[in-house]
Amino acid sequence: MRALLASARRIAPLAWPVFIGQLSVLAFSTVDTVLVARHGAADLAALAVGAAAYVTTFIGFMGVVLALGPIVGQLHGAGRDADAGRQLHQAVWIALALSVAGSLLLVFPTPFLVLAELAPPVEAKARAYLLALAFSLPASLLFAAYRGFNVAVSRPKAVMALQLGGLALKLPLSAALVSGLPGLGLPSLGVLGCGIATGIAMWAQALGAWIVLRRDPHYARFAIAGRGLDAPERRSLAAQLRLGLPMGAAILVEVSGFTFMAVFIARFGAVPVGGHQIAANLVSMLFMVPLALANGTATLVAQRIGAGDLRDAHRIGWHGLAIGALLAALIGGALYFARAAVVGLYTRDAAITAAALQLLAWVALFHLADAVQTVAAFVLRAWQLAIVPLLVNAGALWGVGLFGGYLLAFDRLGVTPGALRGPRGFWFAATLGLVLAALAQATILARRRRPASVNPAPAG
Repeated sequence: MRALLASARRIAPLAWPVFIGQLSVLAFSTVDTVLVARHGAADLAALAVGAAAYVTTFIGFMGVVLALGPIVGQLHGAGRDADAGRQLHQAVWIALALSVAGSLLLVFPTPFLVLAELAPPVEAKARAYLLALAFSLPASLLFAAYRGFNVAVSRPKAVMALQLGGLALKLPLSAALVSGLPGLGLPSLGVLGCGIATGIAMWAQALGAWIVLRRDPHYARFAIAGRGLDAPERRSLAAQLRLGLPMGAAILVEVSGFTFMAVFIARFGAVPVGGHQIAANLVSMLFMVPLALANGTATLVAQRIGAGDLRDAHRIGWHGLAIGALLAALIGGALYFARAAVVGLYTRDAAITAAALQLLAWVALFHLADAVQTVAAFVLRAWQLAIVPLLVNAGALWGVGLFGGYLLAFDRLGVTPGALRGPRGFWFAATLGLVLAALAQATILARRRRPASVNPAPAG
């Protein structure tokens, strides 16, 4: 227990700023959900499907960019700070290239909308929302590079400060654009207003990151400022992509396995997908705790690997996993018992409230399994092991969670019990998939009894 507490004291300074920062990011969607839920069911349905499409696109590409983290963490741990700075320049090129593909997908979102089978008025709202988010995607990916770099060098507060600033800008903008300001001649834009507000806030964050990197003397050791963007360097780009592509694919599988639930649930109508949107937002808020722990734990593991202390790296990884499981059990249980009161903060619509409460019956087990598999996957990536988490996620979260949920929810085999038809079938299967992923990831981590040496990425 003493050793576990010692590890907790090391992880906490890295984890809590990530938690606050990510909570502010989640607050973007929470604010949008609350505002749009009060605006109308059609806009809420468009938000649920549009958010699923955007998150799937952004998170998958963000995972590629965040391969910067384990690489920079190991270089920083080894004292090679100038090389770490050069890796950031290369990550910017990756972010810019991915922005082109991602923005095109959001401008032409037909693949997502076909699956959702939305009514024409709802589809029109979803398309307008995604068009606005296409403008924000490049800023979001560039900020992801800034975030990955700062977390890897134990400077998460610099990220948190900008994320809180972005939220402070987003709140009044969303409120004004969703509901309108008749006195100023600003019409009510509904869900479109959410997309416009997000784009403005994200570009403000990206600009703030650029200013910090150029003017803060802390970054002098990394040789980032004082010159333009380095030219693309083949070896560094290849090193990041070798780790980033499977990382991005694994995170994409994890997130899309959940977000595509919204796309399929939309087929049941505006009320069921509205209930799902509220439940999904709540479990996403809970997820910020294990995500912060995973980031802090993985940062320390990567730095200790770079310093050559593999025993300490292994110990920190396991302690982070234990802390994450304990906190998840406590927090998930608390939300389960308070779920009726919490859902009441989102909406006064009795039908949407009932739909959300049915889904939150799974929240405690769902959150515990999600926490364990998340921390384990991050620790494995700190060792630059990304293929195994990808295969585990694909089988458990897509195969069992999404595909199994589809079979149950729509009773494709003709044997689904009535209690598991509709959105509840998706949530049951998603919970089962997370449990299997957690068991598999933890087992793989446990078998690394004698960690092999991992060499930091080559210099740029």
